[in-house]
Amino acid sequence: MFLIPTKSEANEQRYSFGLGMGSIYSGIGSNFAIISDKDMKYISIGCIEYSSNNGAECGLGLGWVNTDLFSPDNNKHGLGLYISMVGHESNTIKVNGNFETEENDIYGLGVSYTYFFNGIGNSGMNIGISSHLTNADYKDNYGGFLQIGYQF
Repeated sequence: MFLIPTKSEANEQRYSFGLGMGSIYSGIGSNFAIISDKDMKYISIGCIEYSSNNGAECGLGLGWVNTDLFSPDNNKHGLGLYISMVGHESNTIKVNGNFETEENDIYGLGVSYTYFFNGIGNSGMNIGISSHLTNADYKDNYGGFLQIGYQF
């Protein structure tokens, strides 16, 4: 006998943990998400740069991915919004005859597309692409991520 879930059971939220690289992982990192059959709200932590001189540049991100925007019957294609640390910049300036280095973290606000191979509500691989605007003073004010990861 087949059981058909009620609407409240089908939209039940659960928790998920993910590992990967891209916007929903804040570079190379992980996320903790609240997932339903149609959307994912997450907080992420990851590293976006590494230098042997300065070490790793790591930060946090927040985001939301929704699959209802393309088709209510297909939960594999997600459109998202995120805010995250996306880079680091330094600039050396001369102040009163001395050189000083100014260091800044760069944050971005962006949109993303993610394809969930097993659907957003199930464990599995995902791939995606994103584009963001930044608050950079000395680097480009735009950027993006390619994405690949796994949600457990």
